[in-house]
Amino acid sequence: MEFVWSLLGIAVFLAAAVLVIAYICYRMAFYAKPRQPLGDKIEIPVGKIYEPFRESMEQWAREVRAMPYEAVSITSFDGLTLTGKYYEYAPGAPIELMFHGYRGSAERDLPGGVQRCFKLGRSVLLVDQRCSGGSQGHTITFGINEHRDCLAWVDFMVKHFGRDAKIILTGISMGASTVLMASGKELPKNVIGVLADCGYSSPREIIRKVIAQMGLPVALSYPFVKLGAKLYGHFDLESDSPIESVKSANVPVIFFHGESDDFVPCDMSRAMYEACRSKKRLVTVPGAGHGLSYAIAPKAYLDALQEFFGPQASATGL
Repeated sequence: MEFVWSLLGIAVFLAAAVLVIAYICYRMAFYAKPRQPLGDKIEIPVGKIYEPFRESMEQWAREVRAMPYEAVSITSFDGLTLTGKYYEYAPGAPIELMFHGYRGSAERDLPGGVQRCFKLGRSVLLVDQRCSGGSQGHTITFGINEHRDCLAWVDFMVKHFGRDAKIILTGISMGASTVLMASGKELPKNVIGVLADCGYSSPREIIRKVIAQMGLPVALSYPFVKLGAKLYGHFDLESDSPIESVKSANVPVIFFHGESDDFVPCDMSRAMYEACRSKKRLVTVPGAGHGLSYAIAPKAYLDALQEFFGPQASATGL
């Protein structure tokens, strides 16, 4: 009997250890602390690769802060209030619905996004992803729940802007993967395309890559991350992925990726481009790090978008 109790004690200890490790993984990968208001401070991505563009990014942010906008909000499928800002180029102009990246914000991750759209004759709806800005939530799901938020935003836009609204789903990094997951779902005819900039091919693969970069054993560590997502975040990390979703996409998809991206490998966009079954184009930018394709090659970026979407995606095509 003493032996049985010893085994039971060991089992309880091991189970508790698994739960604790899974919780730590959840907190590190998925839990988002409430973001404090920045006030006058302008946030740009952290890293040496962004320093040469700091002045431009800060100027873009100041310009957008000075522009008029309409504050909008929706309720997510799980009851969260999600917020956004609508910047109108012209009544009836096509609208880019923009999603920022992991632990980011529209201002930090989409510098110059509003100005770029205006140059193309488009309006913009910048959304705060769940857990960011004015949006509620405390769990980031790497696009699993976020792409459902994207679909809810599309429904809102059709109702708010009218049945003739033309919508392009745009995202950078995790935002790109978010819109790519949405691309494989049933979309209204209002959605005329997807712009995905430096997205990852699946939550599983990008997390495994980060684990490896941290010098941890991937085969041992990843199951704890997946378990943490399931137990504490209440989502399945492998229930969906961009690379599987684009196989069912029925809208045109243009992929952008920096060839020097050392966070989300450029090969992930190459793989998704190959898997995509709709009209598609892949634009890779030599020398561009993560999220810097537009900053490094703005003219090539704009030219590629104009050529790919044509006049239907600008106010001049109305």
